[in-house]
Amino acid sequence: MNIWLLATGVLLLALLPCAIVIFRAATLDRLVALELAGTITTLLILTLAQELGRPSICDLALALALLSLPGTLVYAYFLERWL
Repeated sequence: MNIWLLATGVLLLALLPCAIVIFRAATLDRLVALELAGTITTLLILTLAQELGRPSICDLALALALLSLPGTLVYAYFLERWL
């Protein structure tokens, strides 16, 4: 077993509490869990890129890291508009 595969599994397990909070908690807690899930997913993609030996996948992680915060802010803006 590769250490990167183990790290990928741990990061996948870290997404489970985020999913539970997103589906069951209050609105502000959902936004925080969504932002944390974006960060964890970015790290997950980076560990997969390292494990597979394909550094070109790191571009996808960079794009996700750059678009995660603005996406959450746009979601919060529209959520505030309809609540």
